[in-house]
Amino acid sequence: MSNMNEKNISPVDWYVCSYLLRFIELANTDNDNEEAKFLSWENTVIVKAKSMEEAYDKTVAIANLETEPYKGGSAGADVKWVFEGVTSVLPIYEELEDGAEIMWCEHKPKKLKTLKSLVGKKQDFLS
Repeated sequence: MSNMNEKNISPVDWYVCSYLLRFIELANTDNDNEEAKFLSWENTVIVKAKSMEEAYDKTVAIANLETEPYKGGSAGADVKWVFEGVTSVLPIYEELEDGAEIMWCEHKPKKLKTLKSLVGKKQDFLS
């Protein structure tokens, strides 16, 4: 009998995970204002793990390494990246090698001209 959770288990023990960091100036009084706007980065990493839970925990640990305060900008303001949370944990189903598919995303049907606007030319990625 097939386990319904098998789709959530990587047969090669690798997971691709993403997490969200938010940039703040420590002196800013709006850092906890839910309506304020902040620069953010979504970082994607691969982790070796035996389960989605272990992959999640490793991703949190990796993200937390990025949250030490430092002096930023020409003014040397006290700044830091705040870990907001994990945004995705996806199993990798194939051994890692050139051409291995590590993730995919299905898109709703779109017009051909819209699909063509989603892709770039080689030089777009080199500049």
